[in-house]
Amino acid sequence: MKPYKIFLFIVLIIGALAVGCRFFPKDGIKIGNKELHFPSLDDVLAGDQTPDVAIKEIDSVELKHLNDLKDTLQQYRHAVTELPGHFYLPNDDVSFFDRFFARAEQARANHEVVRILHYGDSQIEMDRISCNIRAWFQKTFGGGGPGMVPVIQTIPSFAVSQYASGDLTMYASYGDGARTNGNYGLMAKCYRMGSGATFGANASRHGDTDSRVKKFSNITVLYNDRTGNFSATLKDRKSSYSQTQSPGLTGVHTCHWLMDSATTSLQISMQGSADIYGIMLDDGYGVAVDNIPLRGSSGNQFTLITDTLLRSCYKQANVGMIILQFGGNSVPVIYNDKSLSNYCQSIDKQIKRVRKTCPDATILFIGPSDMSTRRGGKLDTYPMLPQLIDSLRTIALRNHAAYWDIYEVMGGQGSMVAWAHNGLAGPDYVHFTPAGARKVGQTLANSFATMYEFYRTRKNMPKQQFDTLWTATAR
Repeated sequence: MKPYKIFLFIVLIIGALAVGCRFFPKDGIKIGNKELHFPSLDDVLAGDQTPDVAIKEIDSVELKHLNDLKDTLQQYRHAVTELPGHFYLPNDDVSFFDRFFARAEQARANHEVVRILHYGDSQIEMDRISCNIRAWFQKTFGGGGPGMVPVIQTIPSFAVSQYASGDLTMYASYGDGARTNGNYGLMAKCYRMGSGATFGANASRHGDTDSRVKKFSNITVLYNDRTGNFSATLKDRKSSYSQTQSPGLTGVHTCHWLMDSATTSLQISMQGSADIYGIMLDDGYGVAVDNIPLRGSSGNQFTLITDTLLRSCYKQANVGMIILQFGGNSVPVIYNDKSLSNYCQSIDKQIKRVRKTCPDATILFIGPSDMSTRRGGKLDTYPMLPQLIDSLRTIALRNHAAYWDIYEVMGGQGSMVAWAHNGLAGPDYVHFTPAGARKVGQTLANSFATMYEFYRTRKNMPKQQFDTLWTATAR
């Protein structure tokens, strides 16, 4: 083709695009469930612009016990009801976390491990966010180790290095893996052992991993013995510990070892026909935080797990708190009020199922972060995202679950672009970088720390005195 023809062709294409910019409807054209948009000429000439949203610096709250008790409580009211990163609490009940805090305080004395299960989507993969709250809980209440892991970890974790071999088949209620009739267990997947298998774990060598995570001494296998012939042997570099279930004892059980001293490397050899739901790698007594990422999930897995099985697993694992961090995977497909309502109805059912199967657990729901999409040539928050967050918060509170708002912590509308441009989020404008996840996780840990200090202050006050002064601080 001659050069002048190429030039003419380019001019015609540019002209056609300019006409589109000038005359295409500003609000787009809707075709079925899809909307077609065309950038205006001003948008094209302006190019990408970072929204004027500052990165919020949210540090731990410095709470001081003042001479005047009312002034002290005034500080707490500001911290737990107004500052970014505060928990939204059912009926504004500031004692919402008290039962869990009291149980965590007694864990070491009672020789027990109280578990926090942190479920989420890909935002929490590799132990991100979970590691920060684990560090705070274990520093405050005792305990150690990386917590519960599946027999085979398909996604590498900063918390622990593990391996497995043998006759194992994965069943999962999400993503890859075979499907089964509700027999997934509390990690939303299980590994069926046909005859025998070996599991091994080594302490994390990652430099940023908290030191309390890098050793194990309190080991538990959560399993369903299908034929009553399960047995297991744990070995570390020094010793061997065996466990055999009573013949014919089927159902959900735990196989437990309390080692003479903590180890950084262990291996468990298992025999029999069983479904393995999780292996708990803890150290001592206190609090364990289990990172349970469900890649691609919108949080709809819990109603897919058999009711009685889930209840039994939660009881055997001694669960004290359940954190549900979902919503991000549904944001791109929520485009109108109907799709929003459908998703929220599903989440309502999930929280109810968790509440029913683990009635004594404290439940916290964490909604989606800000997420950006391109509209009119510009990157901005998904249109339905703020409404989704409001709806999820309402549903959580209605079901007696607390709510924590990452969107608010980030800075709200358009903040994801600012986070990405500051190295805190990736180029997909959806996922946090390690630095961004660490910032979110530390902010959440600070929020728990604030609530715990408030709990300790109130614990030493007569209830009537607190109620009177707390009411006065609202004026």
